[in-house]
Amino acid sequence: MNSYLREPAVSGIFYPKNPNELREDIESLFRDPNFGPGNLPPSSNNERIYGMVSPHAGYMYSGAVAAHGYYDLSSSKFKSALILGPNHYGLGSAVALMDKGSWETPLGKVEIDSEVAQSITQNCDIISIDESAHSRDHCIEVQLPFLQYIKGEFKIVPIILINQGKNTCKKLGTDIYESIKDRNLIPIASSDLTHYEANNLAYEKDKLLISAILSLDIEKFYSVLISFNVTACGYGAIATVMEISKRMGATKGKLLKYATSGDIAGDNKSVVGYSSILFV
Repeated sequence: MNSYLREPAVSGIFYPKNPNELREDIESLFRDPNFGPGNLPPSSNNERIYGMVSPHAGYMYSGAVAAHGYYDLSSSKFKSALILGPNHYGLGSAVALMDKGSWETPLGKVEIDSEVAQSITQNCDIISIDESAHSRDHCIEVQLPFLQYIKGEFKIVPIILINQGKNTCKKLGTDIYESIKDRNLIPIASSDLTHYEANNLAYEKDKLLISAILSLDIEKFYSVLISFNVTACGYGAIATVMEISKRMGATKGKLLKYATSGDIAGDNKSVVGYSSILFV
């Protein structure tokens, strides 16, 4: 039943293929005093974290920003991570979940939480079981080495979205909440923000979008997306995790770090925005 193995699709491209190099890379991202948290986990954060937004570009670009969220999350005692992201290739179903098997990274295998996945499927009629939709995409895969570094033993529930409409994501968040409300699980939205705009414009647009995220206001969030044409790739994943987190008890979002690829790599003409946000 649990024999399916999702092998790495972007190992050696988005992050190092060698496990020792990968661990060293992750540690350098945590230690980064400019864009990272500046320290290795575990953190001393005792705040209840209901959800998280984390970027998913190559580690050299977004890894230090992502490290902020995982640093704070390292003190949480979750057993499974529900990871949602955008389907960059348009493969497979509109809302696709894997309910069995495991994912592999250079740091080892992570088992899918089949019990939670099947409960979500039973509660939500817009979800399809579809392994093919996950076969090439990086959005969930790049989160796993960070989780493996801070946690060791945990399971995942991977969901990838083609349909990221407001009504779809509010329903998805509500139905997922009903499946996980009594479980020890952390929802993570994997998304970058503005894509391929000038650095100053990315800052302006992303500031507006982040403001809506921090207020947990899904209506405002979609209004900003449309009105200002904010090209956040995983907006539906963010909205879904906002809905889940609100229902679980979160009252606000907390921005840990924002930066662009221009800030990190130096080219400010065409950048991508990255944020690390907690829902608390």
